[in-house]
Amino acid sequence: MKVKFATTCLVISMMLTPVLGFTADSNTDHSGPVTFVKDSVITTKIKTKLAAETHLGSLKDIKVDTDKNGAVFLSGMAHNQAEVDKAVSIAHDTKGVVTVHNDIRIMEHK
Repeated sequence: MKVKFATTCLVISMMLTPVLGFTADSNTDHSGPVTFVKDSVITTKIKTKLAAETHLGSLKDIKVDTDKNGAVFLSGMAHNQAEVDKAVSIAHDTKGVVTVHNDIRIMEHK
């Protein structure tokens, strides 16, 4: 009876091990919930400001990422240098931003 119980427990634990592995937080660059919320708030503020620039249509397509130290990473495509400059300016002027890394490319017109 003890062997059967021990075997059953072993089988159940082996079956649950992969499930527990998948539930681990894969977002390891955030040190905790407070940091994650801060990063999300900064990113959301910048994306909202970019989307509000309706006269500069491509700004809404700019990708924005923020790390736990307040560094903002901009990427994507813009129509011209003025749009790139505006996106960088918006990011710099957002509360909580320490530095801005610009990787926005200008689209080639054919």
